Amino acid sequence: MKLKKFNFKTVNSTNDLAIQIIKKTNNKSGIIIAEKQKKGRGQYGKKWTSFKGNLFVSIFFKINKVQLSLKDLTKVNCLLVKKLLSKFYNGKITIKKPNDLLINRMKISGILQEILTKSGEKFIVVGVGVNLTKSPIIKNYLTTNLFDLTGTKITPNYAALRLKKIYETFIPMFPKFNIKNLDRNLK
Repeated sequence: MKLKKFNFKTVNSTNDLAIQIIKKTNNKSGIIIAEKQKKGRGQYGKKWTSFKGNLFVSIFFKINKVQLSLKDLTKVNCLLVKKLLSKFYNGKITIKKPNDLLINRMKISGILQEILTKSGEKFIVVGVGVNLTKSPIIKNYLTTNLFDLTGTKITPNYAALRLKKIYETFIPMFPKFNIKNLDRNLK
């Protein structure tokens, strides 16, 4: 499956834009890539700090035939983002439920999922933020970024294209996922 690519300099929120595209067009899947978000959102309406140079994308696709719960979809999406991070970082990457990825107990990535229905078709929007070059300061929550960890500068576009390929490989498998064998399914 190929995800249609939508590139933007500045958006309010990549998830909001993905939702608009689903509602106003006939696109069934895509990836929104933005250099900057003015009103990035995290879980429970929290603000997502969007420093230029970090990764801000939203991937959307139909999930009509997917038999996974929202909790299991979250786990799958966390593992797919973990797969991306592991291409750049060789150490241990952990998932802090429900939707954060940590390295050395510090947040490096977060995911915001939203489900919507249009004309009887069910879609998921998976917003992904990854600290590539700069870490936000979050009260009582340590953060990190890939540049500080590896000394290598990864461009947002390069990371977005790698994530796009990961999703293009795994979206066709979503209806067949067995949650008990999830880690094996994602190798």
